Amino acid sequence: MLHIVVCIKQVPDTKIIKMNPKTNTMDRSSAPAILNPYDTHAVEEAVRLRARYGGRVSVLTMGPPPAVKAIKKCIEIGADEGYMISDRAFAGADTLATSYALTKALEKIAAEYAPVDLILCGKMTIDGDTGQVGPGIARRLDMPPLTSVNKVVELNLEERFAIVHRKLEDGYEVIQSTLPCLMSVEKTINEVPYSTMPNMLRAARYQPQIWAVSDLPNIDKTQLGLKGSPTIVSAVWAPQKPQGGKLIEGDAKQQVEELISVLMEQRILFEATPRGGEH
Repeated sequence: MLHIVVCIKQVPDTKIIKMNPKTNTMDRSSAPAILNPYDTHAVEEAVRLRARYGGRVSVLTMGPPPAVKAIKKCIEIGADEGYMISDRAFAGADTLATSYALTKALEKIAAEYAPVDLILCGKMTIDGDTGQVGPGIARRLDMPPLTSVNKVVELNLEERFAIVHRKLEDGYEVIQSTLPCLMSVEKTINEVPYSTMPNMLRAARYQPQIWAVSDLPNIDKTQLGLKGSPTIVSAVWAPQKPQGGKLIEGDAKQQVEELISVLMEQRILFEATPRGGEH
C-alpha cells in the first residue's frame, strides 16, 4: 500500500506580518498563523496521488501546540492522519536541527505504522525561503531529493520508481528516480479546490498524534533546537519604504523626455560627452 507523508509547517502570514522596530525581529503576533502555501499544494498532490494509486496520506509537522490547526487544515484538504512533534527542546531550530527532528519522527512513523514510500514537502516556507529542510531530510534518510517538482507523471509501485517534471527557468526536465524518494513541489503542480463538507467536519473533530522528545527513539538531544543549530542571525531589519515619487503625464515621447530630465537632475543619468571633450 502506498504511504505518502507530507512534511508541513504553520507559518505567519507574511502579507500581514510586521517587524518589531526595537528588536528588529518579526512580530509573529501581528499576523494570523496559516498553513504554509507551498505545503498546501504538497498535501493536495498527495491526495491526488492517493486517488490514482490508492494508499494513505499522513502529514507531519514540528511546532508549538497551536500548530495543530495546520494539521486540521491538511485533514480538511483530504489527508488521512496527522502527526506533530512538540517540545520546548525543539525551540529555536534552524533548518539543520529541524530536518534532524523531522527525520526521527519519520523513522518512528515508518517503524510503528507503515513504511514510507514517498515524502512530499513544499518547495520552501514563506517565513524562511530557504528550501533546505526537504533536501536535509532526504540526505539523512539516504533517499533521492527531487526539488522544484511541478508534475508527477508516474509512480510505479511494482518496479519502485517515480517519473516527474522538474521546473527550470526555461522549461522543465524529466527525471526518473527510485522509490522511496522525497519531492519538494512548486505551487504550479496543482490547484487546491474548496474543501468538502465531510472533510471539514472530520477536520473539526480530528486530534493528531503528538509526540515529545522523549517519544522519539535514539534521538541525540544535542542536535535539537538552539544547541543543534549552527545558524546565527546577527541582525534583521525591515527595508525602508521608498519616499516621494512623481507622476509623469503626457504621451510616450513626452514621458520619456521628462523621465530623462528627472534622472539627469538626480545625477542618476549623465549626458554623453564625445571623445575630445566636444559636445
